[in-house]
Amino acid sequence: MRLFTAVLPPPSAVAELGEEVERLKGLPGADRLRWALPEGWHFTLAFLGEVDDDLLPALCERLERAAHRHHPFEVRLAGGGRFGDRVLWAGVDDGREPLRRLADSVTAGVNRAGVTTDDRPYKPHLTLARAGRRGPGPDLRPLADALDGFTGSLWRAGELTLVRSRLPRSGVPGEHPRYETSAAWPLGH
Repeated sequence: MRLFTAVLPPPSAVAELGEEVERLKGLPGADRLRWALPEGWHFTLAFLGEVDDDLLPALCERLERAAHRHHPFEVRLAGGGRFGDRVLWAGVDDGREPLRRLADSVTAGVNRAGVTTDDRPYKPHLTLARAGRRGPGPDLRPLADALDGFTGSLWRAGELTLVRSRLPRSGVPGEHPRYETSAAWPLGH
């Protein structure tokens, strides 16, 4: 199954960001993006890809250990940016360092469980939209710049979540992946 680990923002943070995203959707070029559904917004800690079922017990044990090593922490969605002209994302103000430390622990545990992850440095972000795969994407700079003034309310991250990603199979344009919580562990003891 296709898996990733994440911290999920609470409904209140999703609602605040959702209001900002609705404003962004009215800007030039926004209609050329595939916007992520708010119910799927998350901070990926480690993308695991396809994981064999026989690795799940060890993986879950390692993730539980990683969760217990970190205390709950405060997070505030703020600002945003882009990865080239392909991905538009929201960033964090408070909580950047605790998210990075949690991601490092999760990655170490996942690797010890026999699941390989990439070695890219962790950059906490919440993906809002993606450009299509064909042709040049729209200029995302104005959209990223419009996020500069956004600052959400402080919220408490208290759980590590293992998420199953079910990719679209119908071939219908605009269809989104479905995310399902497979397991979750509270942070701290």
